[in-house]
Amino acid sequence: MRRCKKCLMPDTRPGSIFDENGVCQACLNYEKRKSVDWDKRWRELVDLCDKYRRSDGRYDCIIPVSGGKDSCFQTYVLKEKMGMNPLLVTVGNPFTWTKAGWHNFRNIGEAFNCDHYLFNMNTDMLRRVMRIAFNEFANPLMFVEAAAYTVALKMAVNYDIPLVNFGENPEYEYGTTNKDHYSGNEYVKQGLPYGIFKTINIDYWRSKGISIRELNAFVPPTQEQLNKVRPNVTFLSYFIPWSSTRNLEVARRYGFRDLTHEWKREGYIEDFEQIDSVAYLVHLWLKYPKFGFQRILDVASRYVREGLLSLSEAKELIEKNDYKLDQRALDDFLNFTGYSTKEFWDIVEKFWNRDIFEKVDDVWQLKNPMGGSYGKA
Repeated sequence: MRRCKKCLMPDTRPGSIFDENGVCQACLNYEKRKSVDWDKRWRELVDLCDKYRRSDGRYDCIIPVSGGKDSCFQTYVLKEKMGMNPLLVTVGNPFTWTKAGWHNFRNIGEAFNCDHYLFNMNTDMLRRVMRIAFNEFANPLMFVEAAAYTVALKMAVNYDIPLVNFGENPEYEYGTTNKDHYSGNEYVKQGLPYGIFKTINIDYWRSKGISIRELNAFVPPTQEQLNKVRPNVTFLSYFIPWSSTRNLEVARRYGFRDLTHEWKREGYIEDFEQIDSVAYLVHLWLKYPKFGFQRILDVASRYVREGLLSLSEAKELIEKNDYKLDQRALDDFLNFTGYSTKEFWDIVEKFWNRDIFEKVDDVWQLKNPMGGSYGKA
């Protein structure tokens, strides 16, 4: 395992790119911000909204939201600054809402005077696909994460809404591509972030006993359906330099709440990211046995790029926290999926990456911990 010499991101992230100097693509992309004419990008956003803005009362854009800080910032920009009439769309997950998460979900539509659509999938079906995805891939929410994109596009087709605006482009922000923008509907043609549409294998799920009627939320619109509306899919992070801390300050002005007075999540270094539901943290943690890092490193490395943490501070936080799995999150996951604690850990055992982990006194440990190699291999 190599780590980026600037931010500590490991090269085990699927699709990761490092240059010849041992710097990850996420850092290279962040450095590019200095040469971007952000005023010009803002004018591009104005022109885009001018093209699609409607005056007849119909929705003119879809904003996929959770209610979190980034959702608030997206809605603030498009509704308050651009004068759009967005339909907010949330794909729910079946886990327990946090109090803050439920408040934020309810608050965002009221704060910005927007209609808000909550799409809840069949709970029994979700439990079954989640168990399959956990057993087979240690990726229990792959179905839900794909649905966040498919549902937004289906809503665009069904309601004849010409613009779909997501927040950050995760591929660019986390460094699995050096391309920050596609024109027109190229995002859809490329399969959206991580080629998510191209990896949806309906035959696989049907072979696992999930009927085609239950897979509706997971199936992308057909090209014929898309051609009727030709929704333009964009990411706001192309037009505005993306910053979680800046988004947080804007969101707080509109009633966003964090977890400060509700839940001190074990291992986490902040209280305002990914806070909507309890068990979602298990999904994030499952990157650790497979790739040797999880959400804590994602956040810390981003803070280093933004100048909010020094490299040594980030290293200490990652080493202290990145391996931890919050017990409350695990209990909520087990409660929904029906696994016992032993069954959960027996399944996880299959996914420890033997190339980067070794067992010491019956405990899996990184072979190359934070004091290991940086930069060039």
